[in-house]
Amino acid sequence: MKIVAIAGGVGGAKLVDGLAQLLIPGDLTIIVNTADDFEHLGLYICPDVDTVCYTLAGLANPETGWGRLGETFQALENIRNLGGPDWFHLGDKDLATHLERTRRLQAGQLLSQVTRNFCQAWGVRHTVLPMSDQLVRTMVATDDFGELAFQEYFVHLNCKPKVNGFRFEGVDAARPAPGVLEAMQNADAIVFCPSNPWVSIDPILAIKGLRPAIALKTVVAVSPIIGGQTIKGPAAKMFTELGIQPSAVAVARHYGDLLSGYVLDIIDADLASEITIPCYITQTLMKNRDDRRHLAQDVLNFIQTLHSREN
Repeated sequence: MKIVAIAGGVGGAKLVDGLAQLLIPGDLTIIVNTADDFEHLGLYICPDVDTVCYTLAGLANPETGWGRLGETFQALENIRNLGGPDWFHLGDKDLATHLERTRRLQAGQLLSQVTRNFCQAWGVRHTVLPMSDQLVRTMVATDDFGELAFQEYFVHLNCKPKVNGFRFEGVDAARPAPGVLEAMQNADAIVFCPSNPWVSIDPILAIKGLRPAIALKTVVAVSPIIGGQTIKGPAAKMFTELGIQPSAVAVARHYGDLLSGYVLDIIDADLASEITIPCYITQTLMKNRDDRRHLAQDVLNFIQTLHSREN
């Protein structure tokens, strides 16, 4: 079974790791949000792409879910001592990734090219594709600070400003990265990972041609909200500030008719009756790699069930 996983953030990376444990490389393609990419200290930084790649390579920090295992921060400490910006925590190993990526991009390589080469160097055998080689930037509209670049809102201000909307700058000119549409066309199913719907999945869906391609496929989403809360990140806070009660139901309604099926946690089992598409209830909290694999297996089993119903 060929699967395309759409992902961003730590939750997305965890489920992708579970799928990678079960599917051979040719059967799994991961399309990753790049709308939270930004330039910092003159370097091109891809937080979601790196989190997914580090996780698949076994290099991710297990405590934070982002950054590198066994990281040190000597460069950041010296930047701080010199009076430079230290709000974005760049570790020394991570810094090497951004330095080399920036060098290659400035030499004319495409982000998809660089990502493929980095995956080869890190031993990542599954296909990881940025959503686009063109620049797309998530802009967060807030009540008190006006419009903020995503990392300014997310990291520098620690998600504190009240959100009232989002804009994906540059999305009209962006095109799917090479291989993205082909992977979708060849997929048996598409999985929306338990990532933030507003700022991890929506930017991907906004790329020209992707939503129509997705609409032709069996699509299963895994809720990032459990018991009205997110395990990590501001998704529940965003729903609340936009006047929507945060819940697994709210996420399902957000994706609407794109979905063929929906996976929600056992804590939210009683909400399944409020969702009009087939639901699969299981433990979606992923505390370790076994949990990731078990959830991935449940998702694949659910997809098989949906296909059986269609036939």
